Amino acid sequence: MNPTYLDTGNLQVSVTAGETPEPVSDAAVRVTDPETGAVLAEARTDASGQTPFFSLPAPPIEFSVAEGEAAQRPYAVYNVTVSAGGLETLHIGGVEVLPTGRSIQRAALSPAKTGGFNVRNLLLAPHALWGPPSTREPEAEVKPLPDPEGLVVLPEPVIPEYVVVHAGRPDDPSAPDYWVPFKDYIKNVACSEIYSTWKTEAIKANVLAILSFTLNRVYTEWYRGKGYGFTITSSTAFDQSYAHGRTLFEEISVVVDDLFTTYITREGIAQPLFTQYCDGRRTQCSGLSQWGSQALGEQGWDAVSILRKYYGAEIYLKSAEKVEGIPISYGGEVLSLGSEGEAVRTIQEQLGVISRNYPAIPRTAADGVYGAATQAAVLEFQKIFHLPQTGSVDFAAWYEISNVFVAVAKLS
Repeated sequence: MNPTYLDTGNLQVSVTAGETPEPVSDAAVRVTDPETGAVLAEARTDASGQTPFFSLPAPPIEFSVAEGEAAQRPYAVYNVTVSAGGLETLHIGGVEVLPTGRSIQRAALSPAKTGGFNVRNLLLAPHALWGPPSTREPEAEVKPLPDPEGLVVLPEPVIPEYVVVHAGRPDDPSAPDYWVPFKDYIKNVACSEIYSTWKTEAIKANVLAILSFTLNRVYTEWYRGKGYGFTITSSTAFDQSYAHGRTLFEEISVVVDDLFTTYITREGIAQPLFTQYCDGRRTQCSGLSQWGSQALGEQGWDAVSILRKYYGAEIYLKSAEKVEGIPISYGGEVLSLGSEGEAVRTIQEQLGVISRNYPAIPRTAADGVYGAATQAAVLEFQKIFHLPQTGSVDFAAWYEISNVFVAVAKLS
């Protein structure tokens, strides 16, 4: 049984029809203690496929922010059971809840099989900072590029629409491959590798390292150049921790939304730096120390200063100019009450399409004028998709609206 905890964290369950973004309303959700089976919370999903946030016991925050060895797991784990008419029943074990934070657990339900076994169990792996330590071998920070006569060498790094994740060692042909939207992959890895209770600047530094690591694999076609059909693996002996279906932490997700086109590089190289990192407690490496970055964050260091300590004073941040799969790139202007023009019309049209699947988002005329109705639609979108509820469309909101628009348009 979970120990008696005095702190609390929050958990929301989001239910979708399979891996699509289509929400499942009126699904029954139950949260239980993994040892005793005691029911701790129950609810049914709303029109957006979401439960309210459940307040659940969690360990003291000191366990997840202090650099010293924790004697106890720094997060609580719960079981979640989800069922809905015409769909399978899904049992998820190992759902993580950190103190003071907001955990988001997605439950992707497949259609029920006629006369078949319609119960599926999903056991989530422990967090990388608590589970077995990584054994990643050192690699060069700058990689040779693919043979121009074979794979395509891009003039500049771009943000791919998808990352193909091989869920195992690269030489394991039995491991499945997952096509994961790029930003979803980064969120998954970041929530697998670090804790949301850390200082925001430490979270940013780690997210930037994860982004650069990933984009180096993408840009150099590292695995495809070796004859494999995937982008990256989930094995920490080679790459980064990725657990398909894992719990996400809202505080980390918000940072990824703000930074997902940014990477670390140096003068004289076209590629993102291969930013090696390790936990810094159980394993040591020449790159970023995860626990060390948190300690520096506690001392008031900003993200760039933290990164320069580990990767050198000459590194700098750069943004990819192209994001694949997005109809129109962000123009740089924050859209808010009183804004007018084609960018506003684009947002209004995309929110109109999204509202067919998410009826809680009020429909508004696509007239190119950012009035109160558009603000209300943006606010509801930000609430559903865990963005800061500002009512304005900035970089993060623009790309999240675009991502969801493209995904729901494919359902039509």
